[in-house]
Amino acid sequence: MGAGTEISLYLIRNLGAFLLLLVVVRGVMHASRVNFFNPLSQLVVRLTNPLLSPLRTLLPASGRIDWAAWVLAMAVQVMILVAIALIAGERWALPDPLTLLLWGVIGVLGLLVNFYFFTLIAMIVVSWIAPGSRHPAIELIWQISEPVMAPFRALLPNMGGIDFSPILVFVTLNVLQIALRHLAMSAGLPTGLVFGI
Repeated sequence: MGAGTEISLYLIRNLGAFLLLLVVVRGVMHASRVNFFNPLSQLVVRLTNPLLSPLRTLLPASGRIDWAAWVLAMAVQVMILVAIALIAGERWALPDPLTLLLWGVIGVLGLLVNFYFFTLIAMIVVSWIAPGSRHPAIELIWQISEPVMAPFRALLPNMGGIDFSPILVFVTLNVLQIALRHLAMSAGLPTGLVFGI
């Protein structure tokens, strides 16, 4: 592989990962009903609106699902895969559109699971070192993680002020990661091409 090809693949993977992460965060923010007046929320909205606004006429949000954000996330993942295939050349062939769409869904789900994994780690660390902080980043972490944590908290009895629900969430996320990894292998997805698998 030449230097130009390696640089191109590096840029596609990293810039694509950044764009994909922004779109997934936008979908998660909508699902979590975060405070959109938060400066970080506004930054994500400003960065993703140019791509999402045209899609909203065809795919309006319904309830907690921002259809435009999730369809765009899958499209970005598929475009990254196609760009890698075209640049990598003979290393792997481009599959049929249905398989490519499945790979895009698996990639977005993998990124979503990893996103929640690291968000929950951040929430736990913040609860130890800066409890009660009103920093915009910390508020956003709490607002994103709380809808995931609440159902698990409801399953557990009161443990005297100690919250064991993150353990259940981490177990669930690890099970999902294993399932997605095996789904990716059975779908023929080449390893290392999607983020989070």
